[in-house]
Amino acid sequence: MIDADPRSASADAQTPRLSQELSEFLVELSVAMHKHAIYPHGHPLLTQSVEAVHDSLIRLLVERPALSIGVARRQLIIEGVATGALHPLLSELAGKLHRHHIGALKFLRGISRDELASALERVGIEAQRDEKPLGMQPEILDSLWVNVKLFPLTYDRLELLDEEEAADEDGSARPPGGRDTRAAQLWVGLARAAIASEQGRSQSDGELEPEHVAKAIDDHDREPAYDQVIVGYLLQIAHEVRHDDTQVQASAGLKRRISKLVGSLQPATLRRLLDMGGDTLQRRKFVLDAAQGMNVDAVVELVQAAANAEGQTISHSLVRMLTKLATHAAQDTGRRGNMADEEFREHVERLVSSWSLDDPNPLAYSAALEHMSRADPATAPDEAQFPCEPARVILMALELGVTGDAVTRALTASLARGQLAELLDVLDTAPPGREEISSQLWTVIAAADPLGALLVAPKLDHQLIRRVAMRLGAAGAPALVRAVIVLPSGAHHDRLIATLISLGADAAPAVAAQLASAAPPIVCELLAGLKSMAPAKLPGEARSFLAHGDAAVRREAARLLLSYEETRDAAMLVAVRDDDACVVAAGLQAAQERCPPLVASTIRLRVDRGEITESAALVAAVRAVAGVSDEQSVEWLVRRTMTTGGLLRRPRLTPTSPEMLAALNVLAARWGSDSRATPALELARSSTSATVRAAVRGERLTMRTEAIK
Repeated sequence: MIDADPRSASADAQTPRLSQELSEFLVELSVAMHKHAIYPHGHPLLTQSVEAVHDSLIRLLVERPALSIGVARRQLIIEGVATGALHPLLSELAGKLHRHHIGALKFLRGISRDELASALERVGIEAQRDEKPLGMQPEILDSLWVNVKLFPLTYDRLELLDEEEAADEDGSARPPGGRDTRAAQLWVGLARAAIASEQGRSQSDGELEPEHVAKAIDDHDREPAYDQVIVGYLLQIAHEVRHDDTQVQASAGLKRRISKLVGSLQPATLRRLLDMGGDTLQRRKFVLDAAQGMNVDAVVELVQAAANAEGQTISHSLVRMLTKLATHAAQDTGRRGNMADEEFREHVERLVSSWSLDDPNPLAYSAALEHMSRADPATAPDEAQFPCEPARVILMALELGVTGDAVTRALTASLARGQLAELLDVLDTAPPGREEISSQLWTVIAAADPLGALLVAPKLDHQLIRRVAMRLGAAGAPALVRAVIVLPSGAHHDRLIATLISLGADAAPAVAAQLASAAPPIVCELLAGLKSMAPAKLPGEARSFLAHGDAAVRREAARLLLSYEETRDAAMLVAVRDDDACVVAAGLQAAQERCPPLVASTIRLRVDRGEITESAALVAAVRAVAGVSDEQSVEWLVRRTMTTGGLLRRPRLTPTSPEMLAALNVLAARWGSDSRATPALELARSSTSATVRAAVRGERLTMRTEAIK
C-alpha cells in the first residue's frame, strides 16, 4: 500500500491508505509513462506497458464510470488519498505531470488501448523538450482524446503566495531557504487547483485571497477530477496545521488561510467535498485534524458538514453551545478565551469520535426502543411488531383456525427471510379440519409470487421449485415456461422441463401460448412436452408449427399433430409432402395405421418421382398404400414387384429388395385372387429364393423391412 503521508504513517496507524489495486495501477502508469519517454515509438516494451496499464484500468472502471487523479508537485491524489511524497515512481510521475502544467487527469470507461498509448506517448515527453507544456495549450486538450481528459493549471501571479508566506508575522523577511516550506507549497497547490478553470485571464492580487479561492470552488461545474484535487489538498493541509511544529510561522499562515477558505465556502460545496473525501474513517480523521488546527469558526462549519455527510443529526442546542464556545474562544484573548478554545476543541473531538460508535445495546433492545419512539406503531418494522417467530404465529393460526393481519404479516416476514420451505412444511402438516385455513394461507403465499422468486435465484432449488409448482398447478406454468426459454440448456433446463410436464394437461394452454416467443430448440422441447402432457384438446397455437422453417420443429409438430384425431389426416398429408426425411417418416408411420386416399395418392406419386428413396421409407410407403383398396393401389403394388426384360420381354420379378418383398407380402395377403396380382404371385412362388417364397406364403417378414417406426 502507499501511505497518504509518509511522515505521519508511523505516528497515526489510521492514516487512510490506497487500495492495493489503485496502488498497483499508479505504479504501472508511472512505469509506462517513463518507458514512453526513453524508448522510440513502436518498441515492444511500450506495447507491453500499455497492455498492463489498460488491463488494470479496465478492472478499475468496472465499478466506476471514471477514474480521476489529482496532481500536486510531488504527489498524486486519487479517491481522496494523497500518495507519499517520497515514493520514487509516483513522485516522478507527479513531477512530470506538474511540469506539463496538468492539475488533474481523468480516464473514462470505454478507453481503448490505442487511445491510452497515444496519451502516454504525448504526456511522456518531458515538458522542456516540447515547444510548450500541454497545460498551456488549452485549445487542443479537449480535441486530443475522447476518453482521456487533461485539466490544466495556471501559474500567473501565484508565486506571490510564496513570497507572502516567506515573510514573518511581523513583516521581516525570512532567509531564502525558508521560502520553500511545505505549508506554502500546499496553499499554492490548492490555489492553483481552485482557479484552474479560470486560466487565460490575468489575476489581480485580491483574487489570490482565500475568499476568491472559495468562490472559484463554489462556482465550479462539479467535475469529479477537479474535486479530487481540492479534497486531496484539504486532507494534507488539515494534517499539516495539526502535526507540523517545525515551521510554526508558515503553519500559522496556512491555518489562517485555510480557516478563512472553509468559512467562505457554501455549505453545499463543503458537504460535497467531504462526500468526495473517502470513507468514514478518513472523513473523521480530517475533521479531527481540523478541530485541533483550524480556527474555531471553520471547525463549526466542518462539523456540521461532516455530520450531514455521514447521516448524523446534531441538535440545535448542541450547535448553539459549540457556537457560543467558539465565539468566546475567538473574542477573548485572555485565560477565559484559552479555556473556551480548549473546551471547544475537546467537545468537537468527543462528538466526532463518538457519533460513529457501535450501539452498545442488544439488537432486540434497540429495536424495542425504536418501536416505542414512533408515534404511529403501524409504521414500525415487522421484526419490532412481531418478536415471536413468524413460523410460530402461523402454527398457532392453523391450530386455532383463525386468520388476520397478524398472520398475513407473519407470512410476509417468513417469505422475506427465505423460509418458504418451512412454510410449505407447516401447511403440509396442518391439523385435520383446517384445510380452509391452510388454503387461505397458501393464497397469501401465492400472491407473493414465490415461484418467480425461486426461478430467478442465483442457485435453483429444484425440489422446492417442484413443490411450489405442484401446489400452483397450471397457474405456475407461465413462470416455468419463461424460465425454460431464458435458461440455457443443461441439467437445470432439463429438470425445469420435467417439472413443467408434471403439471399435466391443464398446463398445456400456458405452454402453447409461449411457443411463438421461443427459439427453435426450445420450441422442439415444448412441443415434445405438450405431447407428454396429452391434453384432451390440442391448443390451436401448436398447429401452425408443421409449416415452420426449422426441420426439427416440424418433426416435433408432426408427432404431436398426428397423435390427435382432429388433426391427424391434415397433418399426415402435410408430413408426407415435406422435404425432411424424418417428417416424411412420421407421416408414413401414421399412414400405415389408416391411410386416406389423398395421402396414398401423394405417397405413390413421390415414390414414382424418386423423392422417397430410403429403403425403410419405401417399405412404409408400400404398407401405407396397401391400406387403400382401389385399383390404383393394386396396380402400383404390382409394378413394385414385376417388370419385363430379356430379348422376349417376358414378365419377371424385380430385383429382391425390402420394398419388393413387402409388396409381395401385402399382395398375397389382400389380393391373392385378383387377376392383376396373380402373375407376380405365381412368379414369386416358383422363385429359387426362399425369402421371396416366404413373402407370398403370407408370412409377416421380420427383417429390416420393418425398421421404420
